[in-house]
Amino acid sequence: QVQLVESGGGLGQAGGSLRLSCAASGTIFSFNTIAWYRQGPGKQRELVAQITGAGSTKYGDSVKGRFTISRDSGSRTIYLQMNSLKPEDTAVYYCYVDALVIIGGERVESEHWGQGTQVTVAS
Repeated sequence: QVQLVESGGGLGQAGGSLRLSCAASGTIFSFNTIAWYRQGPGKQRELVAQITGAGSTKYGDSVKGRFTISRDSGSRTIYLQMNSLKPEDTAVYYCYVDALVIIGGERVESEHWGQGTQVTVAS
């Protein structure tokens, strides 16, 4: 149905930048909410940033002013630009979409997660 493939993770430096990408493919009719979540060592998964179907954005308190979520509708790619990185940003980052997918000719709402990409920020 829907595949989400993340890329762009790796090792960053405190104060530096990284950009994550999430390429969506499959029988997608339209996106509702798209988002990035993260799960740090020993922590629960938390919302980093999201864009709703209406276009409004929401950011986690710890990343406000540093991270920016965006999407390229043409290529169905979701981005997370991460600036002013901090060691506490170290986590596995997951792409998430809530989309209308086409199954048997019908539009069905469903949620999907990427496999996760590791981001490590060195001090």
